[in-house]
This record gives sequence, structure tokens and C-alpha cells, in this order.
Amino acid sequence: MFGLGMPELIIILIIVVLIFGAGRISEIGGAIGKGIKGFKKSMNEPDSIDVTSDQNDKITGEKTKKTIEPK
Repeated sequence: MFGLGMPELIIILIIVVLIFGAGRISEIGGAIGKGIKGFKKSMNEPDSIDVTSDQNDKITGEKTKKTIEPK
């Protein structure tokens, strides 16, 4: 449908480098990589529910967290 060959991809790459600059492209790539890594990590971890006790917060002034794992 689109028929992107090597010359078209090179032209697109040149335009991207002109717009963002070579240094900025590495930052964007790193951010995308971290995002993908975080997404994969969250997909592999079991779900947990974070419950914070409001009653204990009023008494001690500290936030407490209880993690409840689903069965």
C-alpha cells in the first residue's frame, strides 16, 4: 500500500535529524525504550490493590499503605 523503499526511508531519516537534531534523537529513543521496558514489567507483575488507611493518617499523621494481593 505505502511501498516505502530505502530511498524514502533515508529521506525521512534526514528530515527527522533536521527537525530534532542528532543529540535529541538519542534522548527520544532512550525515553521510548524506558517506556516499553516499564510497560513490559507492568504486564508481567501480578495485580495488587493499594489501600491507604485514612483513620491511621488522622491519628499518626503518617500515610500507611497496605498491599492486598488478589486471590
